[in-house]
Amino acid sequence: MTGVWQLVRLILRRDRVIMPLWVLFIALVPVSYIATIDGVFPTAADKAQYAATSAANAGFVALYGRLFGSSLGELVAWRAGFVPVVVGLVTVLTVIRHTRTEEEAGRRELVGSTVVGRHAALAAALITTCAASLVMGLVLAAAMAGQGLPGAGSLAFGLELAATGWVFAGIAAVAAQLTAGAGSARGIGITVLGVAYVLRVVGDVSGMTDGPLTWVTGLSPIGWVQAIRPFGVDRTWLALVVLAAAAVFVAVAVLLSGRRDVGAGLLPTRPGPAVGTLGSPLALAWRLHRGLLAAWTGGFVALGVVMGYLAEGVGDLVGDNRAMADAFRRLGGASGLIDSYLAGTAGLFGLIAGAYGIQAMLRARAEEADGRVEPVLGTATGRLRWLAGHLVFSLLGPAVVLVAAGLAMGITHGLDVHDVGGELPRLLAGTVVQLPAVWILSAVAVLLFGLLPRATAAAWAALVVCLLVTLVGGAAGLDQWVLDISPFTHLPKLPGGHVTALPLVLLSVIAAIVTVAGLTGFRRRDVPA
Repeated sequence: MTGVWQLVRLILRRDRVIMPLWVLFIALVPVSYIATIDGVFPTAADKAQYAATSAANAGFVALYGRLFGSSLGELVAWRAGFVPVVVGLVTVLTVIRHTRTEEEAGRRELVGSTVVGRHAALAAALITTCAASLVMGLVLAAAMAGQGLPGAGSLAFGLELAATGWVFAGIAAVAAQLTAGAGSARGIGITVLGVAYVLRVVGDVSGMTDGPLTWVTGLSPIGWVQAIRPFGVDRTWLALVVLAAAAVFVAVAVLLSGRRDVGAGLLPTRPGPAVGTLGSPLALAWRLHRGLLAAWTGGFVALGVVMGYLAEGVGDLVGDNRAMADAFRRLGGASGLIDSYLAGTAGLFGLIAGAYGIQAMLRARAEEADGRVEPVLGTATGRLRWLAGHLVFSLLGPAVVLVAAGLAMGITHGLDVHDVGGELPRLLAGTVVQLPAVWILSAVAVLLFGLLPRATAAAWAALVVCLLVTLVGGAAGLDQWVLDISPFTHLPKLPGGHVTALPLVLLSVIAAIVTVAGLTGFRRRDVPA
């Protein structure tokens, strides 16, 4: 284990921007729900009615989990039921970034040639990720307690999210030992996360009626942490059980790490075709991006189906509560409560699509950093022609996933209200109209890649700002000029709102100008940088 703390310092230095951002963002999002829920349901009777209706709605149980109480803390913890999935995703990506990605790039072997223990890199990645998860949980607990919620429940809620990070860090450590490629390792980790979420959904929905599949929740790490039930029955001790499970995963990862060569994986690598050609940079980009595009498209289709299914139940959830109806209307749209919900959902899809646009552009930087661009540019292929292949997926890839989400949501909601022909075009327009704002985020990634390639990962900061403005800005009462920083603030709220062409044109022009600036910078700088 020699050299662990030096590697920890290296990881903290490399992630000095990204790690604090995701720690604070995840910790602050649940806190923003306190004022919203307490404002919409000011009395205990209102909260009890909301809890009873939500607990009986299969769609909301599938999305957030089961609800067992009606106190403010319990409602906030339940409303943040999807946050553990986000925590799991972030920790999986972080651990694999500092283990398998380092090996794939050859840096692990270089570091290993010094006085560093064999398992030091794995230990450093796990220590920093688990410590960041703990800090996130403590920040959340302090913020919740600072808002007047019970201290014990706040601590239990923080431990719930911290424990999620611990267990999925262990799962990611195992995934990093199985394959020789970082992409495959991420695929395994994310697949396990998806299966865990599906198992939790199946078990919780079955548990609403004491069905035979209630036990399935116990197979899901997400089900384990949500069983802590913050602000309800004192089950904080379950965090120790989850910690023990994480320790088992870590032990398995260490065992597997000792049985493979550096740079290799335990699973056999599938050989490519004996003879093959890639006739253009676009064909090369398609080869690199097709798996990512398929995964994002499938995820958006699934989200579209879930959100479309939930739409019809929004009216039943609100009942006669005028304050809640006003809260939904503030999400966007003006022609009905369900339209407001759907417009807010479309905006959320836009933010998620922005993450895909940034990730697609970062693949170009990964190709350059790994030394695979120079051989391509050594042929007759020009710089801009090569980068255009990746730019196609950064700009048009989000269009594909947003169209998929709009179609899935429109068809699902249309079937619920028996009007597919009327609802499908409206919801498809609501998702597609997000594109100009998404292109702004992609353009920022292009600009950083062209001018400051080593800071390309800072493009995630732009997405975090947009997320904070959208999810927290309204509840926090921020000034309008702060809200206007996010390009998503300027989009029409569809369905139900009015379309104004000027903001869409201006956002598209800004995205084009920023993109051209990035392309110009890439054309003039050294490769690699």
